[in-house]
Amino acid sequence: MDDKVIDSRLSKEGDMIRRRRECTHCLRRFTTYERVEETLPLVIKKDGRRENFDRNKILAGLHKACEKRPISVEVLEKLVDRIEQRLQESGEREVPSRVVGEQIMQELQNLDEVAYVRFASVYRSFKDVNEFMNEVKELLEKGQKKKE
Repeated sequence: MDDKVIDSRLSKEGDMIRRRRECTHCLRRFTTYERVEETLPLVIKKDGRRENFDRNKILAGLHKACEKRPISVEVLEKLVDRIEQRLQESGEREVPSRVVGEQIMQELQNLDEVAYVRFASVYRSFKDVNEFMNEVKELLEKGQKKKE
């Protein structure tokens, strides 16, 4: 319970402080990590349930959408970081899952069109091939406008 700080360093990302400490009684040294506690809004599901924001759940969905695509885990983690940051900055206590899903789709659309369509097909629960084709057509039209 009685210790002193010997050294403090900021992590490379700047989101955590690493402290080397020493017990004043037994002189044993140990390391602690301090991180700012960030509060994320609750996610309101379609059926009205509320869940904590789950970074790992989003990453799992992204990994499936990006399977066999040339996208690194680091890129996906940064994508989720951006979404988390936007949610924190919004200051909202609750956010509809639709908002989170649309942010993911926007990020994927800019990252990889195949991954975007894969994610959209699950997220939007396409009922048939026509809905799927309409999404692809919209994507192609947006891509065409970007080229012009």
